[in-house]
Amino acid sequence: MEVKGQVTPGKIKRIGVLTGGGDAPGLNAVIRAVVKTAIREYGLSVVGFLNGFGGLIKNQARELSEKDVVGILPRGGTILGTTNRDNPFHYPVIKGGKKEFVDVSDRIFENVSIHGVDALVIIGGDGSLAIAKELYAKGLPVVGVPKTIDNDLLATDQTFGFDTALTTATEALDKLHTTAESHHRVMVLEVMGRYAGWIALAAGVAGGADVILIPEIPYDIKKVIDQINQREMQGKKFSIVVVAEGARPVGGEMVVHKRVEDSFDPIRLGGIGNVVSQQVEEATGKETRVTVLGHLQRGGSPSAYDRILATRYGTGAVRLLMEKRFGEMVCLQGATISSVPLEEAAGKIRQVPLNSDLLLSARQLGICLGD
Repeated sequence: MEVKGQVTPGKIKRIGVLTGGGDAPGLNAVIRAVVKTAIREYGLSVVGFLNGFGGLIKNQARELSEKDVVGILPRGGTILGTTNRDNPFHYPVIKGGKKEFVDVSDRIFENVSIHGVDALVIIGGDGSLAIAKELYAKGLPVVGVPKTIDNDLLATDQTFGFDTALTTATEALDKLHTTAESHHRVMVLEVMGRYAGWIALAAGVAGGADVILIPEIPYDIKKVIDQINQREMQGKKFSIVVVAEGARPVGGEMVVHKRVEDSFDPIRLGGIGNVVSQQVEEATGKETRVTVLGHLQRGGSPSAYDRILATRYGTGAVRLLMEKRFGEMVCLQGATISSVPLEEAAGKIRQVPLNSDLLLSARQLGICLGD
Protein backbone atom coordinates (compact mmCIF):
# COMPACT_ATOMS: atom_id res chain seq x y z
CA MET A 1 0.00 0.00 0.00
CA GLU A 2 1.38 3.39 -0.92
CA VAL A 3 2.08 5.73 1.97
CA LYS A 4 1.21 9.41 1.59
CA GLY A 5 4.33 11.30 0.52
CA GLN A 6 6.26 8.10 -0.06
CA VAL A 7 9.49 8.48 -2.03
CA THR A 8 10.29 5.54 -4.27
CA PRO A 9 13.62 6.19 -5.99
CA GLY A 10 14.71 4.47 -9.14
CA LYS A 11 18.33 5.15 -9.87
CA ILE A 12 19.74 7.36 -7.11
CA LYS A 13 21.15 10.57 -8.57
CA ARG A 14 20.87 13.07 -5.73
CA ILE A 15 21.12 12.60 -1.97
CA GLY A 16 20.57 14.77 1.08
CA VAL A 17 22.40 14.94 4.39
CA LEU A 18 21.63 16.53 7.76
CA THR A 19 23.04 16.60 11.28
CA GLY A 20 20.58 16.34 14.16
CA GLY A 21 20.79 16.60 17.93
CA GLY A 22 23.79 17.89 19.87
CA ASP A 23 27.04 18.59 18.09
CA ALA A 24 29.97 16.19 18.35
CA PRO A 25 33.57 16.34 17.12
CA GLY A 26 33.64 14.48 13.81
CA LEU A 27 30.35 15.67 12.31
CA ASN A 28 32.17 17.62 9.61
CA ALA A 29 34.29 14.58 8.86
CA VAL A 30 31.12 12.59 8.16
CA ILE A 31 29.70 15.34 5.93
CA ARG A 32 32.99 15.55 4.02
CA ALA A 33 33.08 11.80 3.50
CA VAL A 34 29.45 11.71 2.32
CA VAL A 35 30.00 14.53 -0.18
CA LYS A 36 33.31 13.29 -1.57
CA THR A 37 32.18 9.68 -1.85
CA ALA A 38 28.87 10.63 -3.46
CA ILE A 39 30.48 12.89 -6.04
CA ARG A 40 33.72 11.05 -6.78
CA GLU A 41 32.64 7.43 -6.52
CA TYR A 42 29.06 7.55 -7.75
CA GLY A 43 28.65 10.81 -9.68
CA LEU A 44 25.85 12.04 -7.42
CA SER A 45 24.92 15.55 -6.38
CA VAL A 46 24.41 16.40 -2.69
CA VAL A 47 22.09 18.72 -0.78
CA GLY A 48 22.75 19.69 2.82
CA PHE A 49 19.66 20.44 4.93
CA LEU A 50 20.38 23.12 7.52
CA ASN A 51 19.87 23.07 11.27
CA GLY A 52 18.85 19.47 11.67
CA PHE A 53 15.27 18.46 10.94
CA GLY A 54 14.38 22.16 11.00
CA GLY A 55 15.89 22.47 7.52
CA LEU A 56 13.71 19.65 6.24
CA ILE A 57 10.60 21.19 7.78
CA LYS A 58 11.30 24.81 6.77
CA ASN A 59 12.91 24.03 3.39
CA GLN A 60 16.33 25.38 4.34
CA ALA A 61 19.05 23.76 2.28
CA ARG A 62 22.27 24.36 0.34
CA GLU A 63 24.07 22.58 -2.44
CA LEU A 64 27.23 20.82 -1.29
CA SER A 65 30.16 20.48 -3.66
CA GLU A 66 33.67 19.22 -3.00
CA LYS A 67 34.73 22.83 -2.64
CA ASP A 68 32.30 23.24 0.28
CA VAL A 69 34.00 20.52 2.31
CA VAL A 70 37.60 21.62 1.77
CA GLY A 71 39.37 22.10 5.11
CA ILE A 72 36.51 20.92 7.34
CA LEU A 73 38.03 17.58 8.40
CA PRO A 74 39.74 18.98 11.53
CA ARG A 75 36.91 21.38 12.42
CA GLY A 76 34.57 20.75 15.32
CA GLY A 77 30.84 21.42 15.12
CA THR A 78 28.95 21.08 11.86
CA ILE A 79 28.88 23.30 8.78
CA LEU A 80 25.19 22.46 8.37
CA GLY A 81 24.13 23.57 11.84
CA THR A 82 22.07 21.43 14.17
CA THR A 83 19.24 21.59 16.65
CA ASN A 84 17.61 19.22 19.10
CA ARG A 85 14.16 20.85 19.10
CA ASP A 86 12.65 20.18 15.66
CA ASN A 87 10.84 16.86 15.78
CA PRO A 88 8.60 16.73 12.68
CA PHE A 89 6.24 14.29 14.40
CA HIS A 90 5.92 16.53 17.49
CA TYR A 91 6.42 20.05 16.20
CA PRO A 92 5.42 23.12 18.25
CA VAL A 93 2.96 25.58 16.67
CA ILE A 94 0.90 28.42 18.12
CA LYS A 95 -2.86 28.07 17.71
CA GLY A 96 -5.23 30.50 19.33
CA GLY A 97 -2.38 31.92 21.38
CA LYS A 98 -1.50 28.50 22.78
CA LYS A 99 1.32 26.14 21.96
CA GLU A 100 0.33 22.82 20.45
CA PHE A 101 2.37 19.92 19.06
CA VAL A 102 1.42 18.64 15.62
CA ASP A 103 2.68 16.20 12.99
CA VAL A 104 4.29 18.16 10.13
CA SER A 105 6.20 15.25 8.64
CA ASP A 106 4.41 15.62 5.28
CA ARG A 107 6.37 18.85 4.78
CA ILE A 108 9.56 16.82 4.75
CA PHE A 109 8.38 14.77 1.80
CA GLU A 110 7.35 17.94 -0.03
CA ASN A 111 10.74 19.60 0.53
CA VAL A 112 12.71 16.48 -0.35
CA SER A 113 10.76 16.40 -3.60
CA ILE A 114 11.38 20.10 -4.26
CA HIS A 115 15.12 19.52 -4.07
CA GLY A 116 14.98 16.35 -6.14
CA VAL A 117 16.50 14.28 -3.35
CA ASP A 118 16.21 10.52 -3.84
CA ALA A 119 17.52 9.39 -0.43
CA LEU A 120 18.76 10.91 2.81
CA VAL A 121 21.65 10.43 5.24
CA ILE A 122 20.63 11.34 8.81
CA ILE A 123 23.52 11.79 11.26
CA GLY A 124 22.40 11.83 14.86
CA GLY A 125 21.96 10.27 18.24
CA ASP A 126 19.09 8.40 19.83
CA GLY A 127 16.45 11.09 19.19
CA SER A 128 17.45 11.77 15.59
CA LEU A 129 17.66 8.09 14.72
CA ALA A 130 14.22 7.48 16.24
CA ILE A 131 12.85 10.17 13.89
CA ALA A 132 14.78 8.61 11.00
CA LYS A 133 13.09 5.29 11.79
CA GLU A 134 9.64 6.93 11.70
CA LEU A 135 10.40 8.71 8.43
CA TYR A 136 11.55 5.44 6.90
CA ALA A 137 8.37 3.72 8.08
CA LYS A 138 6.41 6.48 6.36
CA GLY A 139 8.24 5.92 3.08
CA LEU A 140 11.37 8.10 3.06
CA PRO A 141 14.54 6.28 1.91
CA VAL A 142 17.03 6.97 4.70
CA VAL A 143 20.17 5.58 6.30
CA GLY A 144 21.47 6.56 9.71
CA VAL A 145 24.90 7.45 11.07
CA PRO A 146 25.35 7.07 14.86
CA LYS A 147 26.56 10.15 16.70
CA THR A 148 26.90 10.85 20.43
CA ILE A 149 29.82 11.74 22.64
CA ASP A 150 28.20 9.63 25.40
CA ASN A 151 28.94 6.44 23.40
CA ASP A 152 25.57 5.10 24.53
CA LEU A 153 23.96 4.02 21.25
CA LEU A 154 23.07 0.38 21.02
CA ALA A 155 24.19 -1.73 18.03
CA THR A 156 27.55 -0.02 17.51
CA ASP A 157 30.76 -0.60 19.43
CA GLN A 158 31.69 3.08 19.39
CA THR A 159 30.34 6.42 18.23
CA PHE A 160 32.47 9.22 16.84
CA GLY A 161 32.95 12.12 19.23
CA PHE A 162 33.44 9.87 22.24
CA ASP A 163 37.21 9.60 21.86
CA THR A 164 37.59 13.39 21.65
CA ALA A 165 35.31 13.97 24.65
CA LEU A 166 37.25 11.34 26.59
CA THR A 167 40.53 13.07 25.77
CA THR A 168 39.12 16.42 26.94
CA ALA A 169 37.94 14.91 30.24
CA THR A 170 41.25 13.12 30.80
CA GLU A 171 43.25 16.30 30.15
CA ALA A 172 41.02 18.11 32.65
CA LEU A 173 41.78 15.46 35.28
CA ASP A 174 45.51 15.78 34.61
CA LYS A 175 45.26 19.51 35.32
CA LEU A 176 43.04 19.06 38.38
CA HIS A 177 45.55 16.63 39.86
CA THR A 178 48.24 19.30 40.18
CA THR A 179 46.08 21.84 41.99
CA ALA A 180 44.40 19.17 44.15
CA GLU A 181 47.77 17.86 45.30
CA SER A 182 49.21 21.34 45.89
CA HIS A 183 46.26 22.53 47.99
CA HIS A 184 45.32 19.20 49.61
CA ARG A 185 41.83 19.43 48.20
CA VAL A 186 39.14 17.12 46.96
CA MET A 187 38.41 17.94 43.32
CA VAL A 188 35.11 16.84 41.80
CA LEU A 189 34.81 16.71 38.00
CA GLU A 190 31.31 16.47 36.53
CA VAL A 191 31.20 15.06 32.99
CA MET A 192 28.44 14.22 30.53
CA GLY A 193 26.61 10.90 30.66
CA ARG A 194 22.89 10.90 31.29
CA TYR A 195 22.10 7.20 31.37
CA ALA A 196 25.52 5.74 30.59
CA GLY A 197 28.84 6.31 32.33
CA TRP A 198 31.28 5.60 29.50
CA ILE A 199 32.99 9.01 29.64
CA ALA A 200 33.20 9.09 33.44
CA LEU A 201 34.50 5.54 33.73
CA ALA A 202 37.09 5.72 30.95
CA ALA A 203 38.30 9.21 31.88
CA GLY A 204 38.42 8.29 35.55
CA VAL A 205 40.62 5.28 34.88
CA ALA A 206 42.80 7.16 32.39
CA GLY A 207 43.09 10.20 34.66
CA GLY A 208 43.84 8.37 37.91
CA ALA A 209 40.61 9.18 39.75
CA ASP A 210 39.99 7.84 43.24
CA VAL A 211 36.18 7.80 42.96
CA ILE A 212 34.05 7.28 39.85
CA LEU A 213 30.26 7.59 40.01
CA ILE A 214 28.20 6.44 37.03
CA PRO A 215 24.45 6.08 36.32
CA GLU A 216 24.66 2.29 36.14
CA ILE A 217 25.72 2.00 39.81
CA PRO A 218 23.66 4.01 42.34
CA TYR A 219 26.14 5.31 44.89
CA ASP A 220 26.25 5.41 48.68
CA ILE A 221 27.82 8.73 49.69
CA LYS A 222 29.21 7.05 52.82
CA LYS A 223 31.36 4.82 50.61
CA VAL A 224 32.72 7.91 48.84
CA ILE A 225 33.51 9.61 52.14
CA ASP A 226 35.16 6.43 53.47
CA GLN A 227 37.43 6.32 50.43
CA ILE A 228 38.55 9.91 50.95
CA ASN A 229 39.10 9.41 54.69
CA GLN A 230 41.13 6.26 54.05
CA ARG A 231 43.36 8.14 51.65
CA GLU A 232 43.84 10.83 54.28
CA MET A 233 44.93 8.22 56.84
CA GLN A 234 47.41 6.85 54.31
CA GLY A 235 49.00 10.29 54.00
CA LYS A 236 47.33 11.09 50.69
CA LYS A 237 46.14 14.62 51.21
CA PHE A 238 44.01 14.97 48.09
CA SER A 239 41.38 13.02 46.17
CA ILE A 240 39.88 13.14 42.68
CA VAL A 241 36.20 12.34 42.13
CA VAL A 242 34.68 11.92 38.65
CA VAL A 243 30.89 11.93 38.44
CA ALA A 244 28.65 11.46 35.41
CA GLU A 245 25.80 13.98 35.21
CA GLY A 246 23.27 11.13 35.42
CA ALA A 247 24.73 9.54 38.56
CA ARG A 248 22.28 9.19 41.43
CA PRO A 249 22.38 8.00 45.03
CA VAL A 250 20.86 4.73 46.15
CA GLY A 251 17.11 5.29 46.33
CA GLY A 252 17.48 8.79 44.86
CA GLU A 253 16.95 10.56 41.55
CA MET A 254 19.13 12.29 39.00
CA VAL A 255 19.73 16.02 39.56
CA VAL A 256 17.68 17.97 37.00
CA HIS A 257 18.85 21.46 36.10
CA LYS A 258 15.84 22.42 33.96
CA ARG A 259 13.16 21.01 31.67
CA VAL A 260 12.66 22.04 28.04
CA GLU A 261 9.26 20.98 26.74
CA ASP A 262 9.85 21.00 22.96
CA SER A 263 13.27 19.33 22.85
CA PHE A 264 14.47 15.84 21.90
CA ASP A 265 16.00 15.90 25.38
CA PRO A 266 13.42 17.63 27.58
CA ILE A 267 15.36 16.95 30.78
CA ARG A 268 18.57 18.96 31.23
CA LEU A 269 20.78 17.44 33.86
CA GLY A 270 23.41 19.23 35.90
CA GLY A 271 24.37 19.82 39.50
CA ILE A 272 25.27 16.36 40.78
CA GLY A 273 28.88 17.50 41.14
CA ASN A 274 27.84 20.25 43.54
CA VAL A 275 25.69 17.85 45.55
CA VAL A 276 28.55 15.37 45.97
CA SER A 277 31.03 18.16 46.70
CA GLN A 278 28.93 19.65 49.48
CA GLN A 279 28.36 16.28 51.12
CA VAL A 280 32.05 15.41 50.98
CA GLU A 281 33.18 18.76 52.42
CA GLU A 282 30.65 18.63 55.25
CA ALA A 283 31.62 15.06 56.19
CA THR A 284 35.41 15.29 55.84
CA GLY A 285 36.15 18.94 56.54
CA LYS A 286 38.39 18.98 53.46
CA GLU A 287 38.13 21.87 51.04
CA THR A 288 36.27 20.56 48.02
CA ARG A 289 35.96 22.19 44.61
CA VAL A 290 33.81 21.35 41.57
CA THR A 291 34.57 21.61 37.86
CA VAL A 292 31.78 21.07 35.36
CA LEU A 293 33.14 20.41 31.88
CA GLY A 294 29.77 20.81 30.18
CA HIS A 295 29.96 21.72 26.51
CA LEU A 296 33.75 21.80 26.52
CA GLN A 297 33.41 18.06 25.94
CA ARG A 298 31.54 18.66 22.68
CA GLY A 299 33.91 21.26 21.28
CA GLY A 300 37.21 21.47 19.51
CA SER A 301 38.96 19.56 16.81
CA PRO A 302 38.17 15.82 16.61
CA SER A 303 40.88 13.35 17.54
CA ALA A 304 42.58 11.30 14.84
CA TYR A 305 40.50 8.29 15.88
CA ASP A 306 37.22 10.21 15.58
CA ARG A 307 38.21 11.65 12.19
CA ILE A 308 38.89 8.17 10.87
CA LEU A 309 35.76 6.60 12.38
CA ALA A 310 33.55 9.46 11.15
CA THR A 311 35.04 9.19 7.67
CA ARG A 312 34.40 5.45 7.56
CA TYR A 313 30.82 6.02 8.68
CA GLY A 314 30.28 8.65 5.97
CA THR A 315 31.60 6.49 3.14
CA GLY A 316 29.69 3.51 4.51
CA ALA A 317 26.42 5.48 4.61
CA VAL A 318 26.69 6.35 0.91
CA ARG A 319 27.42 2.72 0.07
CA LEU A 320 24.24 1.69 1.91
CA LEU A 321 22.21 4.21 -0.06
CA MET A 322 23.58 3.05 -3.37
CA GLU A 323 22.80 -0.55 -2.45
CA LYS A 324 19.29 0.67 -1.53
CA ARG A 325 19.62 -0.74 1.97
CA PHE A 326 17.30 1.88 3.40
CA GLY A 327 16.21 1.87 7.01
CA GLU A 328 19.65 0.79 8.19
CA MET A 329 22.35 2.46 10.31
CA VAL A 330 26.07 2.12 9.74
CA CYS A 331 27.86 0.77 12.78
CA LEU A 332 31.22 -0.40 14.06
CA GLN A 333 31.43 -4.09 14.93
CA GLY A 334 34.90 -5.00 16.11
CA ALA A 335 37.21 -3.46 13.52
CA THR A 336 34.64 -3.58 10.70
CA ILE A 337 32.08 -1.06 9.45
CA SER A 338 28.78 -2.90 9.16
CA SER A 339 25.09 -2.00 9.42
CA VAL A 340 21.98 -2.83 11.43
CA PRO A 341 18.29 -1.98 11.01
CA LEU A 342 17.41 1.39 12.55
CA GLU A 343 14.89 -0.35 14.77
CA GLU A 344 17.74 -2.18 16.52
CA ALA A 345 19.43 1.09 17.46
CA ALA A 346 16.85 3.86 17.82
CA GLY A 347 15.40 4.30 21.28
CA LYS A 348 17.79 1.86 22.91
CA ILE A 349 20.60 2.85 25.28
CA ARG A 350 23.91 1.02 25.62
CA GLN A 351 25.00 1.24 29.23
CA VAL A 352 28.23 0.12 30.86
CA PRO A 353 27.75 -3.60 31.63
CA LEU A 354 28.15 -4.38 35.30
CA ASN A 355 30.55 -7.16 34.32
CA SER A 356 32.57 -4.78 32.14
CA ASP A 357 36.27 -5.54 32.03
CA LEU A 358 36.99 -1.84 32.56
CA LEU A 359 34.79 -1.77 35.68
CA LEU A 360 36.67 -4.81 36.99
CA SER A 361 39.99 -3.09 36.33
CA ALA A 362 38.79 0.03 38.18
CA ARG A 363 37.84 -2.04 41.22
CA GLN A 364 41.18 -3.88 41.17
CA LEU A 365 42.96 -0.52 41.14
CA GLY A 366 41.14 0.41 44.35
CA ILE A 367 38.87 2.99 42.73
CA CYS A 368 35.64 3.53 44.65
CA LEU A 369 32.53 3.14 42.49
CA GLY A 370 30.16 4.15 45.26
CA ASP A 371 28.81 0.69 45.98
